Amino acid sequence: MKLALITPGTGSYLCGVCMRDNALAKELCRQGDDAVMVPMYLPHQLDEEAATTGSRIFFGGISTFLREKYRVLRKMPYWMDRALSQPWLLKMVAGRAAAQTGGPDVAEMTLSMLRGEQGNQDGEVKNLTNWLATAFQGEKPDVIWISTALQAGLVRSFRKQLGVPVIGFLQGEDTFLDGLGAGYSEQVWALLAERMRDADGWIAPSRYFADLMAKRLGWSADEAARRIAVVPNGIGTEGYGEFAYTPKPEAPVIGYLARMIPAKGLGLLVDAFLEIKKRGTIQGLRLHCAGSMTATDSTFVDTLKARIQCAGLSDDVKWLPNVTKDEKIAFLKSLTVFSVPAISSEAFGLYVLEAMAAGVPVVLPRSWAFPEIIEATAGGVLYDPAGNDQERVKSLADGLERLLINKDGLPMYARQGHSAVHRDYTMAAFASKLRKLKFVGEME
Repeated sequence: MKLALITPGTGSYLCGVCMRDNALAKELCRQGDDAVMVPMYLPHQLDEEAATTGSRIFFGGISTFLREKYRVLRKMPYWMDRALSQPWLLKMVAGRAAAQTGGPDVAEMTLSMLRGEQGNQDGEVKNLTNWLATAFQGEKPDVIWISTALQAGLVRSFRKQLGVPVIGFLQGEDTFLDGLGAGYSEQVWALLAERMRDADGWIAPSRYFADLMAKRLGWSADEAARRIAVVPNGIGTEGYGEFAYTPKPEAPVIGYLARMIPAKGLGLLVDAFLEIKKRGTIQGLRLHCAGSMTATDSTFVDTLKARIQCAGLSDDVKWLPNVTKDEKIAFLKSLTVFSVPAISSEAFGLYVLEAMAAGVPVVLPRSWAFPEIIEATAGGVLYDPAGNDQERVKSLADGLERLLINKDGLPMYARQGHSAVHRDYTMAAFASKLRKLKFVGEME
């Protein structure tokens, strides 16, 4: 089977969706398919070798933005578009693009992209569609997978011109759409609901997010059941190795691995760490934080470093931004417990699987998709995230402290999580489940 995975890149920081799609493309090829990764907007930023190299970048971030801002450039010549879409140039502006997460410019461009062939980027919709028609040695793909609902505007042209099934993934779109600014939310969600109906089906990583999206889209339970399948994410487990729990009684380490932004709860975790240190119940406790960090994110991290310095604990905290895959695995294996206490909607959380794959028990909020993961893996514990800031800090600190003190519970949760991920959440298992989906071509 010939599959095209169309995935927006970030250009400047490691993106979980890009890395998942890259690992998925590799696994599909291993299972005998011909899978190609097609980047949009910006180059893919990965922590391992790319599944597809040398791919043209469609909807280059610079030219797409200029088409939206300036009517005269909506028919820009091919040579200008290609010149503005050079990977080195897109990487130069990627940091600024990553920081632009809301406001009217992004909202208008989001609407335009959802309008697809009727939007201001209609020329590039045609270019991508025409390229796909001969992408596989002169042949079109058998199936097209798009990695987010924000690409739903492409589906109508794909279906009309290529006549192949199109399947989309759902990946936390609600947070982005809700940040577009006042006056846009209702319009964007209505257009999204219409355009998502063009696809053959959608894949949600959790029941929580499938239900949330159905509600926000205004779909009935029956329509949602027909259009959305729940398939939990998987990860590539190569390099994680067999289970081996090593107690660290002299210097237990709390670990964090996610983008270093407020929404992932990094500030909350720092405050909980400071609270436990103040209690003096866990001798030698340390906090190690890894993950993607852009130039803009570093400003937020600097405020946390200052808070830690004021407490006189800078030597007990380590920061490891933008690690490679090998560095990531080594980092995870050095931890005693793991926590990403996200404070906004989380559709899944690949970092949870990564921690468990390394044999590290987790402490997560009893919200979003996390209860589903804990119920399925038994790889950690949940804490109550309700209340004001002070109450949330105390609740998280209590959860971390209880697990750190529980010398029997630590290896038990570690072993259970490791076993579950290596059995049920591998990329091989994920790819196999996707290939067996039945709703392809069955929708109107």
